[in-house]
Amino acid sequence: MAYDIYDASIPSLIHMLGGLSSVLAKGEAHGGIDPADARLAPDMLPLKAQVYIATDGAKGCGARLAGVDIPKYEDVETTFPELRARIAKTVAFLKSLDRKAFAGAEGKQIVLKFPNNTFEFNGADYVGKFVLPNVYFHITTAYGILRNRGVALGKSDYLGG
Repeated sequence: MAYDIYDASIPSLIHMLGGLSSVLAKGEAHGGIDPADARLAPDMLPLKAQVYIATDGAKGCGARLAGVDIPKYEDVETTFPELRARIAKTVAFLKSLDRKAFAGAEGKQIVLKFPNNTFEFNGADYVGKFVLPNVYFHITTAYGILRNRGVALGKSDYLGG
């Protein structure tokens, strides 16, 4: 079977973002956690930033590979309901993408420019070596923050239903 970049990226991103939303719902139900402040260590980004980066990575991946504009989010969500709405908006965007637009994207050149670095990938390496590890890292960190704050979470919460 040939490599299908849509199947290698979009379903996994949608699934893991759904798990993140469920984990956040449990964090909200637990109470006493401020997503704008909760973090694992003083020099780490807070919970809200973990959600920002995970959703930015997911929507950026889908848009870049499909050749459409990346939706712009203002990064103003600070509550659990707002963060879950951001995730839902990202999932809706990913679901709206036309699978056919991904044809040949595994060989597409992807260039990411950051203030201190530039990364260049083909589409397949962008998904496998950058997007999925990065998005999963931030989802895992969000899970860790909530678990550290006493939220009753397990591996099945992380993996989602």
